[in-house]
Amino acid sequence: MSPSSNDDAPGATSNDGARPLTRKELRALEKHTGGSDVVPEQAYETGQDAPAPATAPVPEAAPAPVQSAEPVQAPEPESEPQPAVPTAPETPPSTQDAGPAADHQPDEAQVQEYHPDDQHFYQAHDAGHLHPNEAHDAGHHYSDKEHHEAGHHDDHHADDHYADDHHPDTGLFAGAATLPVVAKPSKKVRRRRRLLALFLTLVVFVAAIAVGAQFLKPLLGNDKAADYPGPGTGEVIVSVQPGEGTRSVATKLESGKVVANADTFLQAFATSGGTLSPGDYTFKMEMKNSDAVSVLLGTDKSKVIYFALSAGLRVGESLQAISEGSGVSLQQLKELSNAPTQFGLPANAKNLEGFLAPGEYRFPLGTPAKDILQSLVKVTTDELVAQGISDPAKQYEAVIVASIVQAEGGQAEYGDVAGAIYNRLKPNDQTSGYLQVDSAVTYGLGTKSFNFTDEERQDKSNLYNTYANPGLPPGPIGSPGKTAIDAAAKPKTNDYLYWVTINLDTKETKFSKTLDEHNVYVNQYNTWCQANVGRCT
Repeated sequence: MSPSSNDDAPGATSNDGARPLTRKELRALEKHTGGSDVVPEQAYETGQDAPAPATAPVPEAAPAPVQSAEPVQAPEPESEPQPAVPTAPETPPSTQDAGPAADHQPDEAQVQEYHPDDQHFYQAHDAGHLHPNEAHDAGHHYSDKEHHEAGHHDDHHADDHYADDHHPDTGLFAGAATLPVVAKPSKKVRRRRRLLALFLTLVVFVAAIAVGAQFLKPLLGNDKAADYPGPGTGEVIVSVQPGEGTRSVATKLESGKVVANADTFLQAFATSGGTLSPGDYTFKMEMKNSDAVSVLLGTDKSKVIYFALSAGLRVGESLQAISEGSGVSLQQLKELSNAPTQFGLPANAKNLEGFLAPGEYRFPLGTPAKDILQSLVKVTTDELVAQGISDPAKQYEAVIVASIVQAEGGQAEYGDVAGAIYNRLKPNDQTSGYLQVDSAVTYGLGTKSFNFTDEERQDKSNLYNTYANPGLPPGPIGSPGKTAIDAAAKPKTNDYLYWVTINLDTKETKFSKTLDEHNVYVNQYNTWCQANVGRCT
């Protein structure tokens, strides 16, 4: 190895006159002298190193010019003493390690020698290529072997390498020296950020729901008050139609501002356990739910006309109940009833028998008696019209059949009883057109006992005696309910001609096609009567 290629070779002039200073020693001297700008001139007189081409290395035996009188062999790297290495600069390390020659990493001294902060190196680089002997004077050339290890091949290769990767005009090292290094947040910080983001998202979501609910509440009706404080003012009349449900009535009350909330009113009405009845009711505006329920149930009878009629009542019994509930005299009610044509009944009707519909009724105080009776008749005629019977004469006939059905059979057998009645009215070899019903005979007798004599059974003067007079009786024998009216309007089709209720408690009714079969069931009825003394009178 040539001694002139080693930075540590003796023979050059040093500070003490022994040898010249190397570039590394000059930088070390600068730091020891407090960073003084005074630099020996010999550091600037050197040109840029011109490494020998890597493809044609100089043989180790070739001599090189030296200034010393005696050539000195360079010691082996492992035993050679190394000069003191100055402290690494505070600026970020050079990025040349990542360059094309990264496969051949220089040692620490080489990296420091070519540090981008070394402005003297770049000045020398700009000065052009130097002769190897001139480079020796400055002590900056590597040996051929060192050039080969550092990845330098020839002048052009070195020029291209430093011009492309290390020239300060590119701004690469200046930017690297001034760019701040941002530390990546720790996992704990990132976790906290994620939790905070999740929490903020949840808060926004809940707030959106709350705001949306406020806008939707009026549309959904959830902003209604549960009840008014009461007692209310003014007067509101609400009509309850036959068969109308409590939900419909509650909606009317809410629409008329009688109650604040239909739902809470329905709860109060259901809690009372009462039954809704048709009629006209007088309320106040903004009443308490409990007060409105009392009006409908008639518990406050001092403020309304209230009465109840049961199915099967005869006209006299119905007029008596109306008189007691309304305060209207019974005489006045009878006079109105005996003129049925003014209520739309046919001329053959004697009175309002059969047309005073059963149910609970409430009317405002002072309601005229005729208006009360007209309301009851209208309930019956409306049901007939609903069943397809609108002619007054046919309506009257249907009510007669319905009144017999009401008196003779249990509700489960109403359709079969109606069918058997119409079968008896047709020509047949069993009944010959006679209905033969006890309930009609007792109505004509003015009693309610089914025990009558054979003489009374044969009495034709009793126009309601269906044993002696064929066909339907001249009029209804009581007030039929809705179920009986529907059965009379649309009877079941069957072959029955006879029926008998064998148990007055359960209303169990037996049907038969012949008289002999019918008599068997009649005996069962008599047996029941003997076991229940006083019930069959």
